[in-house]
Amino acid sequence: MLLALACQGAAQAQGGSAAAPLRFGILPLGGAFESRNDWDPVLADLSRAVGRPISVLSVTSYEALEQAIQRNEVDMAFLSGRMALDAVTQRGMRVVAQVTRHDGLPGYRALLLTRKTGPFSTLKGLLAEPERWRLARGESRSVSGFIVPQLQLFLPNHIAMETRFLSEVVGTHQFTALAVANGEADVATNNSADFERFQLQFPSEAARLQVIWASDLIPHAQIVVRRDDPPEFRRKVEAFLVDYARSKGPRGDAERAYLKALHDLAGFVAADNSSLLPAATLAYQLARQNANTAQWVNEAARQARLQRIESTYAEQREALRAER
Repeated sequence: MLLALACQGAAQAQGGSAAAPLRFGILPLGGAFESRNDWDPVLADLSRAVGRPISVLSVTSYEALEQAIQRNEVDMAFLSGRMALDAVTQRGMRVVAQVTRHDGLPGYRALLLTRKTGPFSTLKGLLAEPERWRLARGESRSVSGFIVPQLQLFLPNHIAMETRFLSEVVGTHQFTALAVANGEADVATNNSADFERFQLQFPSEAARLQVIWASDLIPHAQIVVRRDDPPEFRRKVEAFLVDYARSKGPRGDAERAYLKALHDLAGFVAADNSSLLPAATLAYQLARQNANTAQWVNEAARQARLQRIESTYAEQREALRAER
């Protein structure tokens, strides 16, 4: 379900009411309403800066946002690596900025969560008998909720997340953490940024959980806009994002508070499509792992699949470097 909210007041006050709304898509990092409300103050400021009303598409799943982008219902979006990669290479969008966080790290980590008093308390216990445990994971397009755990942990241990567990449920990081905390699942995929937020919002439930695995650093999410937008508009958007929350005084304090509430963001840095090269590499590595561990009718079929993977990866790398 898509939830729409127009941030129109400032644009109308500046005589911008006749402008077409800028349609902003938001990844479902928490609940759809929560994600929308967290973005509202920042998008109201963006509306004033670009002189256009903004309608917010806050969705309940990655698939819903992907479909909205595919139907050309999104002009600008906040996307994680794989979603941004697909939007840029397949849906006519381009990267204009990348988020930063207060910890100063260039990324975040995928996590596995279990209950402190659950049936197993170690990663070794999980990997030894995955068919005994109930899994709560992210959607297949989620970098930290599926791609990285599958690539860095499960496939190297000959475990396919979709088939080896006793059962699985799929949802947002908030959903997966709650599922384990409330005894509805035994292990959950999550990430360091969203788990920190979860600990603040659900302290009692978070106290029941522990981290048993953490991935390598994953690059932060990107802001993308449509490639066919006028250059002047893109420059306005880029300038707004790069300058946001960097000024001194009451306005800067307010902007920093908005970003702090928005998944503990510190600001934005200028970026282009080449910032998605790590996401392309992750997708390539996962595709190769899947091809090498899958069952094939013969070796020729496997090699044909591997050749297509190599070709796709080469095309993506060329496309991402072309618009620097």
